[in-house]
Amino acid sequence: MAKPSTPSQHDTPPPPWLEELPPRLIVTELDRYIVGQGAAKKAIAIAIRNRWRRQQAPESIRDEITPSNIILIGPTGVGKTEIARRLARLAGAPFVKVEASKFTEVGYVGRDVEAMVRDLVDAAISLVRAEREDEVWPQAETRAIDRVLDLLLPPVERNEEGAAVEPADDALRQRRAESREKLRAQLMDGKLDDREVEIEVTPQNYPNPDAFRPPEGMEGTDYSFSDWLQDVMPKKPKRRITKVLEARRLLEDEELRALVDMDETVNEALDRVENHGIIFIDEIDKVAGEKNTSGPDVSRQGVQRDLLPIVEGSTVQTRYGYVRTDHILFVAAGAFHVSKPSDLIPELQGRFPIRVELEPLTEADFVRILTEPENALTKQYAALVAAEGCKLEFMEDGIAELARTAWQANDRMENIGARRLHTVMAALLEEVLFELPDGSTRTIVMDGAAVREKLASVIKDDDLRKYIL
Repeated sequence: MAKPSTPSQHDTPPPPWLEELPPRLIVTELDRYIVGQGAAKKAIAIAIRNRWRRQQAPESIRDEITPSNIILIGPTGVGKTEIARRLARLAGAPFVKVEASKFTEVGYVGRDVEAMVRDLVDAAISLVRAEREDEVWPQAETRAIDRVLDLLLPPVERNEEGAAVEPADDALRQRRAESREKLRAQLMDGKLDDREVEIEVTPQNYPNPDAFRPPEGMEGTDYSFSDWLQDVMPKKPKRRITKVLEARRLLEDEELRALVDMDETVNEALDRVENHGIIFIDEIDKVAGEKNTSGPDVSRQGVQRDLLPIVEGSTVQTRYGYVRTDHILFVAAGAFHVSKPSDLIPELQGRFPIRVELEPLTEADFVRILTEPENALTKQYAALVAAEGCKLEFMEDGIAELARTAWQANDRMENIGARRLHTVMAALLEEVLFELPDGSTRTIVMDGAAVREKLASVIKDDDLRKYIL
């Protein structure tokens, strides 16, 4: 996919890898989006920093230093998945989040557990390729612009092979150079975007992902026949008429593909997977429990046994080569409402030596969640209302009332943690969002009285089933 043409996006230096930061700064980074849960942040920060420390260790002991896998334990809505979302935004570190409940032991309908490693490799390939494209972007952009100019100002002479040659006449060559620069200036200003040109591009093959796929629950080859066919079939250039703006995008894509060495990209991606990769296994409590011989629980122990060699360290075959999982960091999470961590098989428990219990959220935590994070709900809804030309302001007593209502709802019924704030906020602003745009540029103030008035039905309704997420 082509990069946007705004130079500011390519002049900005890339952020440092999170694992290059000291643990205190990692916690500070997580504090920008996650309220509380200091113990979990501390454990995560140490585990991430240890990835960097291992790389600085002598080679003689480097391979002996294994990651300290973590299991996060706590009720729903307290920040386990939000920690994963923030880890997913690490610069340079491949990350993938998987649901343990989607995996089943081989022979049952579901996904093979090794698929998480293959997903991690795919994420790493995309990550490294995007970095490589950013590096060569100025060169690709220049090449694409030159090709567009060749289309707008075709050469007057060509040799026997069809290649453009400069005219012999100096005056004519000078006039062509001046005309080309004028066109370049107009092209950069966007004045030629709607002009039509005929371009020749090499199409990309997009095979049907369902073709040659093995049956559900059964393993298949990573490199399918459709992939092989895509590589061996010649790609014939295709001519098409398009506008200059679209032509420039297509040619930039083509130049990026030509400039990025995919062999180096794959090698770098595989190295990052093995030494810096992070796999977040959510809902691991769904595969814990007593062994049953019938019903849907029959494959739970099988999933744990299949997970064991992956977490312990094994070699997984992917379409890009073999990947060792010895130094991949695994972070698991689960609410453990019904089961408990001790219900996991002992071998798997031993592979998650660090256990962190997340604290249930209080009313004071809800106030902080609504105000402190950079992506706080109050800020999100203010941005939505601002799109309609109005202003939404939350007063301090209004936020306190929102937090009290959400905490009260959690206390009187199923406790879904911070997710209850989404429910209460949606009920509060339902009418406002429905009526906009009403043609006014007014300021909507949500103070304690306004919040109590709009949420009166939520507070009085003992059933509250309508507001369960």
